[in-house]
Amino acid sequence: MKHGVKFIVMGILSIFGSKANASVEADFWKWFQNNGDMIFNFEKDTENTFDKLSLELSKVDPELTFEFSSIRENGKREFVISADGIKKSFPSVELLFKSAPELKQWKIVKFRPRRTPLNDLTFGGVSIKSDDVYYNIYKNEDKLGIVLFFNNYSEKEHTTYANIGYLFLDETLGEYDVETKLGFIEFHNKSSEYFDGAKPIKELANQVDEFYGN
Repeated sequence: MKHGVKFIVMGILSIFGSKANASVEADFWKWFQNNGDMIFNFEKDTENTFDKLSLELSKVDPELTFEFSSIRENGKREFVISADGIKKSFPSVELLFKSAPELKQWKIVKFRPRRTPLNDLTFGGVSIKSDDVYYNIYKNEDKLGIVLFFNNYSEKEHTTYANIGYLFLDETLGEYDVETKLGFIEFHNKSSEYFDGAKPIKELANQVDEFYGN
């Protein structure tokens, strides 16, 4: 899997790595602090900044991705560390998050969090409003299976819509819950025979939380 998000980082780490490997998190955060102004103001030279950040993160885990927020009212940005939905890299996210120092300009976030309200998304030249995305859920052993419905979904464009669908799920449930609480995930057109009874995706989080008793 899965998301072709533009904030991409690379590297390698094992939670059971050697003592030498255990320092890669500290090395990353040291570099992050030393280059704090460049990273915080990444819009001044986005491509170059992301290339340098990717190079440093290449020493951490090849599956990790990252996201930046806009500058908040408190003067901080969010730096989101994500495993890009790849469960085997969740320990890498946890280790990097736990080793983060106190950073004056940053709030460090592990895994893509739930967003309220949901954002409209564009990927691969396709733009979709969150209000146009619907879902149905089904019992899938001890988890919930889900089908997302889009107005113009087609098998020909499955990859594009799948990436958008996973991003909408991350926005709705948060990356961690998507990978740990959902079973099968499918994508259909609203003309699908399974669309009957479908609900707006903004209702999904409450329904999943209710199922798991959160």
